[in-house]
Amino acid sequence: MSSRKLEYLGEPTLAQVMRRPSWILALLLALGVAVAFAALAQWQAGIAVQSQQQDQVDTESERPLVSVTSFEQGVTDAAAGVVVHLDGTFVADDFSVVSPRENGGASGAWVVGNLVTDGPDAEPGAHLAVAVGWAPSIAEAERAADALADGDQTAETLELTGRYMPPEAPRVPDANEDPMTMHAMVPAALANLWGSVDGPVYSGYLVLHDDAGSAAVLDDAAIEAIDSVAPLPADAVNWLNVFYAIEWLVFGGFAVFFWYRLARDAWEKEHEMLLLEAETTP
Repeated sequence: MSSRKLEYLGEPTLAQVMRRPSWILALLLALGVAVAFAALAQWQAGIAVQSQQQDQVDTESERPLVSVTSFEQGVTDAAAGVVVHLDGTFVADDFSVVSPRENGGASGAWVVGNLVTDGPDAEPGAHLAVAVGWAPSIAEAERAADALADGDQTAETLELTGRYMPPEAPRVPDANEDPMTMHAMVPAALANLWGSVDGPVYSGYLVLHDDAGSAAVLDDAAIEAIDSVAPLPADAVNWLNVFYAIEWLVFGGFAVFFWYRLARDAWEKEHEMLLLEAETTP
């Protein structure tokens, strides 16, 4: 048995029902709710951009390491990637190799050292892992580490500049590798390999810059300076807040639609009552 869609002809029309004072009042209420939701959507969209702009950190203005971090704390967002300067002396027997490392698109290895920091730009007597330079192969990096251990430059107090970086996630050596092989810059793990650790260890590490303070060290080891790239700025838009803004707009549209649906239901019910009365009237 097929069903036939009812047609509501004659008065009152849907427009007439919607123009009644009670429904005009309900429409004003729905529009007020929609405006409130639109204002919330605008606010949510605004903070989606503003919060990211406020979080930007100036990483390229050189400053003392002691003003950026301390050995007592981890690497915060405000300290990660900041260019710092400090004085210190390398421990000759604590140079090691971390691989694989890319530099300028080529794969190779880093030579890493244990720097004992001096004041006033850093905590006196603390230990800082320093990525000194890059070599195109592990063998050349190992030769450079030996050259630095035997060199005169590393026995002197050096004025160094570099980018302070957070530690990387540890990576376990493969089954066929030496258990002491380092594949990631993890200062806590490097400290376990160092022979001389008589003070606190910074949780981050330094990527050494190629300047007057490090030129002699890089030349003695015949290695290249490591590419020091500024951290990418945070995404300009917080997409979660954008999603919330869209939700508020949907809620506002639903408030108006809800009013329309209620008015239409009232109009249909009124016609059905008229039809019922007509059928029951003799």
